[in-house]
Amino acid sequence: MQRGARIAFMGAALFLAACQSIVPKAPAPTTPTAPTRPTTPEVVQGLPTDAARHRVALLVPMSGANAGVGQSIANATTLALLDTKTDKVRITTYDTALGAAAAATKALADGNRLILGPLLAEDARIVGPIAARANVPVISFSNDSSVAGDGVYIMGYNPNQSIERVVDFAKSKGLSQFGALVPRGTYGERAGNAMLRAVEQAGGTVVSMQTFDRSAGSISAAVKKLQASSSYDALLIADSGRVALQVAPILRKNGGGSARLLGTELWNAEPSLASNPALRGAWFASVSDGLYRQLVSKYRARYGSAPFRLSSLGYDAVLLTVRIAQQWKPGAPFPAARLRDAGGFSGIDGAFRFTRSGVAERALEVSEVGAGSFTIVDPAPRSFAE
Repeated sequence: MQRGARIAFMGAALFLAACQSIVPKAPAPTTPTAPTRPTTPEVVQGLPTDAARHRVALLVPMSGANAGVGQSIANATTLALLDTKTDKVRITTYDTALGAAAAATKALADGNRLILGPLLAEDARIVGPIAARANVPVISFSNDSSVAGDGVYIMGYNPNQSIERVVDFAKSKGLSQFGALVPRGTYGERAGNAMLRAVEQAGGTVVSMQTFDRSAGSISAAVKKLQASSSYDALLIADSGRVALQVAPILRKNGGGSARLLGTELWNAEPSLASNPALRGAWFASVSDGLYRQLVSKYRARYGSAPFRLSSLGYDAVLLTVRIAQQWKPGAPFPAARLRDAGGFSGIDGAFRFTRSGVAERALEVSEVGAGSFTIVDPAPRSFAE
């Protein structure tokens, strides 16, 4: 699928300074008066008043273990502001690593009417109620749908959607007997439930689902149970690409050579999958990387390094904000109803829209793992009208 991107760069700002000197005339004699006290300038707390631009807060970790991701997102928001050439949006960054509640409280005190972030679900749970009391929406970069609602919108990549997409594609290719390997823990539980729902809706059958704890012994035991329980023609490995690299050779060695392997959106961040013969022919669903590669090039040129994959969420959040800002009066509450526009939005990661629950629904593509690269076998729709 080919996509284009209109990339614009912000021109350099011009600053004008003017000075004027006045030659005083000789003063006329006057009667001395009592000295006056100098006027003390009024000190205003928070950000200076800005009546012409929209105040938007970016809440991300700028220190601590996730500082790299947070900095990538922050840098991407800067690129988006430059590319859109907007003069209507002002973004101020607040470090959630110092405390999500403190960051949200400071952002609201500074007059921000929209919050982009936070990154982590646990921070979103803290920020949401604080922002709701001020009638300020939160567009979090988390993928945890349980956080959505009451003014919190989830923009992260939802594993349920990628599982549904790849299962539908597999069913359309004649595969109907599904197996699954899911990790123990919250992600695995949600992925397993999503798999059961997706297969049922597609009209297939889940013949076996096994859990593992990511250790080599646990993976081997889960694969053996899977092989002994029943036959399947498609198998979902509901974990990261790195784990898939461990699981696939064990599967092939234990008689799973004929099954089509399926993956989640997490595989998109692991290009080394294409160098492993055991994963050759596997399918996974994710957002498109076409425009993201352009963002990476621009990011490298400006910042001298590669961004984290989640940086595109920051870029697209700014595009969304700039679009809505066209009908948003500075100083007024953010028009949250616009987030549920039926046509949705478009950005680096393709088309997306927020559902009634506040979770971003995305147009996903299906890719096949080849010899050294990924090939798109079912492109993502360009809009929700397709």
